[in-house]
Amino acid sequence: MTTTAGTLPDNLVYFGRALRRAGVPVGTAQLLEALRAVEAVGFTNRQDFHSTLRAMIVTRAEHLLVFDQVFAMFWRDPEFLENMITNLLPVITAPPVETPVKPAQSRAAEAMAAGGGKPHQAPPKEQLELDAQFSHSEAEKLAQKDFDAMSAAEIRAAATAIRRLDLRLPRVLGRRFELAASGARIERRKALQNARRRGGEVFELPKRVSKPRKLNLVVLCDISGSMTSYSRMMMHFVHSLSQAQGPDWAQVHGFTFGTRLTNISPLLNIKDPDAALAAMGSHVRDWEGGTRIAASLGAFNRLWARRVLSSPSIVLLITDGLEREGIAQLEAEMARLALQTRKLVWLNPLLRWEQFSPQAAGIRAMLPYVSSLVACHNLNSLQDLSDNLSLPESAGHKARLQALMR
Repeated sequence: MTTTAGTLPDNLVYFGRALRRAGVPVGTAQLLEALRAVEAVGFTNRQDFHSTLRAMIVTRAEHLLVFDQVFAMFWRDPEFLENMITNLLPVITAPPVETPVKPAQSRAAEAMAAGGGKPHQAPPKEQLELDAQFSHSEAEKLAQKDFDAMSAAEIRAAATAIRRLDLRLPRVLGRRFELAASGARIERRKALQNARRRGGEVFELPKRVSKPRKLNLVVLCDISGSMTSYSRMMMHFVHSLSQAQGPDWAQVHGFTFGTRLTNISPLLNIKDPDAALAAMGSHVRDWEGGTRIAASLGAFNRLWARRVLSSPSIVLLITDGLEREGIAQLEAEMARLALQTRKLVWLNPLLRWEQFSPQAAGIRAMLPYVSSLVACHNLNSLQDLSDNLSLPESAGHKARLQALMR
C-alpha cells in the first residue's frame, strides 16, 4: 500500500463513497474519527489499517462482508485499481456464470465500478452535480421500466431499489385488550381494583379497547419459465421484507413453486442478499421449468397452511396464472386457500398490458377467490402494493376483469 499522508483524507472520502454505494451507511463523522484513529495507530501494516477502519466505520454485523470486499478492492495500487475496473465492467454486464461468488462480492464490485477513475484524484464539483441530475432522471425511468426489458445493469439497480421499499400491512383487532382513555367497554378488573383502594367507592370507570394485532406475510412465488424475469426480482423483494423487520407485520414466510413447492423461509434469514439469493438458487430445483399451480397450491394447503396461516395472515400469490391442466383442482385449491387467510392478493405481471383480459382458463378459475389483483412488473407497481393492500375486496383490476368475464 503506497498511500501517503497527504492523500489519505481524499482516499478515505472515496472509500466512504464506495461503501455507501455498496449499501454500508457511512457518515462524515465516522470518516473523521477513522482518520484520527489511523493517524494514531499508523498505516504501515495493512492488517492494522484494515482493523482500524473496520472498527471505526462498521456498526452492524451484516456489513462486515461488504466492508472486507470493498477494502480488498480499494486499497491497492492506483494503476492496478484502474486496470481492475476496466476488466471488471464486461464481467458485470455478462450473464450469470457457474463460477461461485463470495457473499457481498458482487455489491462491492458494483460499488467500485460505479466510482471509476483513480481513488486519489478528486473529481471536480461540476461533475458531481451533473451526476446527481443524471441519477435522478435514470431512477425515474427505471421505476417505470418493465423488469423483462431491463439490461443486466438495470436489473442490479432495480434490485438495490427494491431493498429500500417499505410494505405496510393493515392491522386487525385481536382478542386481547388494552386500557384506553375512551372506549365502548369497561375494564371491570381495573375498576374493582380502584374501588378496593378507596373503600368501595367508584369514582371512574376505566375503558378498554381491542389491541391491534400484527399480520403474518406469506408469499407464494411462481418460478416457472414464463415468470423468470419477474420471479428473481420478487425474491429480492421478499428477502428485503424479511430483513426489514418492519413494525407492521409479525413474520414473513416464503415459498416458491414451479413443478413442485419449496419452502425458502429459512433462507430468508441470511442477512446478505447475495448469499441469500445464491442459497435459494442452489436449494430450489425447479427454476425456469414447467408450471403446476394446482398441485403446488394443493401441497401448500396440505402441508404448510396449518403451520403458517394459524395466525392472521396476508398471502401474496405471485404468478401469471397460465395453468393448462387441472383447472377444477386449481379452483378448489384457491377456494380452500382463500378461506384460511385474511386477504389473498394476486400479483400478476401480465397486467402490464392495458388490453389484458381473462381469456386463459387458469386465470378465470383463480380470479373469483382473490381479494385483489395488482401488477408486479416494475418498481412503481411494487411501490403501490401497500396502497392496494388497504383497498376493499374486488377493487381495482379484479372488478374490471370480472366485468369482462360476464
